[in-house]
Amino acid sequence: MNWREFIKKSRLKPWDIVIITGLILVSFAPLVVFALQQESDTEPSVTKQAVLRVDGEEIKTFDLIEGQESYTYTYEDEHGDYNVIEVSDGMIRIKEADCGDQICVRQGWAKKNGETRVCLPHKLVLEVQSSDGSDEGSLIY
Repeated sequence: MNWREFIKKSRLKPWDIVIITGLILVSFAPLVVFALQQESDTEPSVTKQAVLRVDGEEIKTFDLIEGQESYTYTYEDEHGDYNVIEVSDGMIRIKEADCGDQICVRQGWAKKNGETRVCLPHKLVLEVQSSDGSDEGSLIY
């Protein structure tokens, strides 16, 4: 059976097939439009920083950049208490502290927006923040 016989038996007119084909092609138009729109949108570069606060007062900010060299920063207060902060490859941690419990050292690396590392005896807080409030890998942009 060829397509002409099929059309006669199915009660379709020749223009019906043209219209159906056209509607199917038009149904893919939103996909094309949204794909082109996403390509043209230049997403601003999201920069992450870690903010060091002691007793609520901002002391220093650290830029967290993927692939950056590892370096340390030592914070020492007026009583001689210290924390060694390490920044490496877009992550930050408290590497060493002279507090008794060492919980801040055992917390490990922080890299996601909103993560914090806290040393309660020294009233020290490290908080990771991004420039636009989002995080890589988040579903909502």
